[in-house]
Amino acid sequence: MQLDFLTLLATTAISLFMISASLPLIMGRNISAAARDVQATLLLQALAWVAIIASNFAPTPLIDRALSTVSIGCGMAALWMNYRALTGWLGPRPWPRLLQALMLASPLGYFLGFDSYAFRVGWANALLAAATLLVARAALWPRLRAETGWRMLVCASMLVMASLTLARGILGAFTDQYPHFSTPHPVNLAFALAACVTVVLNTIALLVAWRDETELKLRELAVTDPLTGLPNRRGFEERAGAMLAHARRHELPLTAIMLDLDHFKQVNDQHGHEVGDHALALFARLLKDTHRNGDLAARLGGEEFCLLLHDDTCAGLPLDQRLRQRLRQAAPAELGFALDFSAGIAALHRSDTDIHPLLARADAALYEAKATGRGRLCSAAPRNS
Repeated sequence: MQLDFLTLLATTAISLFMISASLPLIMGRNISAAARDVQATLLLQALAWVAIIASNFAPTPLIDRALSTVSIGCGMAALWMNYRALTGWLGPRPWPRLLQALMLASPLGYFLGFDSYAFRVGWANALLAAATLLVARAALWPRLRAETGWRMLVCASMLVMASLTLARGILGAFTDQYPHFSTPHPVNLAFALAACVTVVLNTIALLVAWRDETELKLRELAVTDPLTGLPNRRGFEERAGAMLAHARRHELPLTAIMLDLDHFKQVNDQHGHEVGDHALALFARLLKDTHRNGDLAARLGGEEFCLLLHDDTCAGLPLDQRLRQRLRQAAPAELGFALDFSAGIAALHRSDTDIHPLLARADAALYEAKATGRGRLCSAAPRNS
């Protein structure tokens, strides 16, 4: 059976339109910008193929030129949206301005040089191939996150299409073997067949990326306090275990500070729970601004917070003082009343096999602070020799 070039492209376009229509139903409305970029990628690809197929049946050269240029522009825009999706999932990718320049130059040069078949074919395919290679590179490098199978699949799909696109450009620009867009040359047919296959593979890869993103968000929700944005008790214990292991391995000090907002029930009773939530969010924000990078702050529940410091207890006193000073300044301005807290501090002992004994000692010191007048920091009793 002989493969027909336009039939293969039409099949690809239909597949892309069907996938584009299905993705919003699969992904739903509350999706990330990267997921929306994927939807735009597929729709633009479909429009690109439809425009180039339609150009073959254009009644006038002007309409042919317009449809062909639209196809090149949509194809380039699809690559740009694919690049943006990768950026959303993987962090900043290399050479975005170069890709933008190619996206603008390709349809412009194609339109202006349309009267020369060799120029327009060579120009469009060379720039499309270059842009596709940039997206392939963006799929794998730089490796800001652990490499996964879906990134390899995106890269492989882009490399195949870049190679065949460049081959078409060379044939059209420098030989007489590709006199028309739908010429049944082996390279042209391989390009059309690869377009069908890579559409499926790239879509699968991007859906896996979206699934990984969704799973990561669910995991973050499970370990994050929604009101303050701090880790909740579960998230704290997971990360505290890693900090404890690091301190043990490198023989570093580790200090826990338990903090509790004073008279917080009165805040809720007198001002309402909405103001109480504002007070908790304010305290959490000041806590995040006060501790150093590498330390761990969390909301353990209610008005109780915890700090875990890669330092000895001597660092706890100035931190406590800075936090109190900021709270004294911010609470009246934002809440309309003063707010204070009690705190207990404890150091890691060599005999501590997990984080819980350390937290228990800091918690006991916190209760001592509350029992002796609140609004102060108390230290846990030193370890018996």
